[in-house]
Amino acid sequence: MKEDIMSKKESRTGLVVAGLLLGILMAAMDNTIVSASMPTIVGELGGLEQFIWVTSAYLVATMASMPIFGKLSDMYGRKRFYLLGLAVFLIGSALCGTAQTIVQLSIYRAIQGIGGGSLMPIAFTIIFDIFPPEKRGKMTGLFGAVFGLSSVIGPLLGAFITDQISWRWIFYINLPLGILSLFLIGPFYKETLQLRRLKIDWYGAVTLVGSVVSLMFALELGGNKYAWDSAQIISFFIIFAVLFAAFLVIERKVQEPIISMSLFKRQLFAATQAVAFFYGAAFIIATVLIPLFVQSVYGGTATNSGVILIPMMVGSVAGSQLSGLSVRRFSYRAIMLVSVILFFIGMCLLGTIDADTGRSTLTIFMIIAGVGMGCSFSLLSMSTQHKMEPQKRGIATSTNTFFRTLGMTIGVTIFGSIQNKLFQNDLKEALGSLKGFAGNIDSRALLSADMRAKIPAGILHKISGAMADSVSATFTWTLIPISLGFIAIILMGKERLMPSKLGASDKQVS
Repeated sequence: MKEDIMSKKESRTGLVVAGLLLGILMAAMDNTIVSASMPTIVGELGGLEQFIWVTSAYLVATMASMPIFGKLSDMYGRKRFYLLGLAVFLIGSALCGTAQTIVQLSIYRAIQGIGGGSLMPIAFTIIFDIFPPEKRGKMTGLFGAVFGLSSVIGPLLGAFITDQISWRWIFYINLPLGILSLFLIGPFYKETLQLRRLKIDWYGAVTLVGSVVSLMFALELGGNKYAWDSAQIISFFIIFAVLFAAFLVIERKVQEPIISMSLFKRQLFAATQAVAFFYGAAFIIATVLIPLFVQSVYGGTATNSGVILIPMMVGSVAGSQLSGLSVRRFSYRAIMLVSVILFFIGMCLLGTIDADTGRSTLTIFMIIAGVGMGCSFSLLSMSTQHKMEPQKRGIATSTNTFFRTLGMTIGVTIFGSIQNKLFQNDLKEALGSLKGFAGNIDSRALLSADMRAKIPAGILHKISGAMADSVSATFTWTLIPISLGFIAIILMGKERLMPSKLGASDKQVS
């Protein structure tokens, strides 16, 4: 009888893990599907100068909802808020497929992002709830590998769907996966609820999101639509400073802050969040700009862009698995030092690409960068949860994902603006006396095979060269956050994952 009960429990746990893996697969795959398909989306909807907001709108919404979902899951249980977030994510996905303009798509992506804020952090928290410490390295490695695998499947699937059906179906594909995850988690995840009467820090959430959005508008519009010293840009910076200062004051005074400052007294935790922030800022721009580079410089279809991302994502899967398997033998810092060296070298090499760079060369550069970044996928989640009390795991995991997402949000805004500015400057310089022609170039010209065919070869080569130079120069700028990430890694200390016996407070009945 006891063996039958244990067998049923293990079977039920397996179904729960499968449901969580599906959720992570869907959420992570969504990012890479969109990245690979964005050139085609822009080619249909227009708005090359605004395309970065399709990514940043999702990231801002995810960042805003993440700490709230993490806190709510600590208060009222993981299951209900994972399912709620998943439902909102699916609604947003359905809406994205109906978008008629780039602005509409950005708004619908924000709705999708609100739901996405629950998926990754709560999934990892559930894993820490139902598995003992000695199994967490293997499980988080598996989750990290699925995250990386989704990055491989995403570009290829997105490119295939975009070319063979329509880019709208890259969002609709989430619906069957999400519904299956709902049916696996809903009936089979049985958690022991330990309700805690806590207050949500709404003021902290509003001031934090408001400050980040203001900063993004300042960085995106400054030097483009408005001069840096204009009243509009200065106002955005002032609003950012005031709201961020208010956020810091609020977090120190409220009883239950949206980001618990007490956790940052732990050296490993604080350093880990800094690493997540700087890594996110650097890696996101690679997934956004490489497809743009491929389709605008090499030409071709979305499939070309999707396939070209696969080597980097395969490298990230390998890196994630290696770090998951090595974490019991080496310290978190030792593994991340190898990671940051490979990441730095990879981005250095990507900073050398130009219009004449061959596909095989680009592939090698992406693999190196991918392995370096991939090591952080599972390891930073483990170091965040190191010796963390069960009642704080939800907010700890969501804080880690929050900082990674914050880095991605600010990174894609800053580096996206840098790339756009560099491209416009290089374009003017390359075309010289042909400014009249440049003024008539639609934003879709480089991203549509039919429109490229109408541009004279000599002029097309100059335009492609300007795009390539702007992308490579932007990759060079990412060495700044990677270098800052290296400093944060040094501060991680010598802690490593150690198996231990579960105490009463560390058990999860399921």
